[in-house]
Amino acid sequence: MIGNRRHRVRRRDEHGAAMVEFALIAPLFIALVFAVISYGYMLSYRQAVSQAASEGARSVAVAPSGTAQAQLASRARDAINGSLGSYGVQCATGGVLTRGGTTVGSCTITTSTSCGSGGGTCTTVVVDHAYRANPLIPSFPGLGITLPDRLRYSASMEVG
Repeated sequence: MIGNRRHRVRRRDEHGAAMVEFALIAPLFIALVFAVISYGYMLSYRQAVSQAASEGARSVAVAPSGTAQAQLASRARDAINGSLGSYGVQCATGGVLTRGGTTVGSCTITTSTSCGSGGGTCTTVVVDHAYRANPLIPSFPGLGITLPDRLRYSASMEVG
């Protein structure tokens, strides 16, 4: 009976230990979960930016010959917007990358007459997002430093 009483007293003394341990570990666990979500979303968006640059250049490369320069740029912007639209990011006229009306970077479409050994015309599309300053989802305080400063991708294609 005495041994039973000692066991009961010891349990009563440890009653709040689990709550204290949880209070110490919970912020670290929550920060880890938010870091995984933030970084995973950024990686998904990074793939979309790469795809947007490729699709923009490709849309110019497959345009019918004789298409006006303004129409080519419009085709490239449409392709970029198709790739980034689900993230709420748009390539506007003038080479500005926006999200919700805020400028978050640039999207440039340039054409060069000297391209490769064939001497054809090249189109280069560059999509540049200042990601750390303008993340797509809010970051847990202090975890923003793990995100890249910029997401910048370019793609070049030879036209006709």
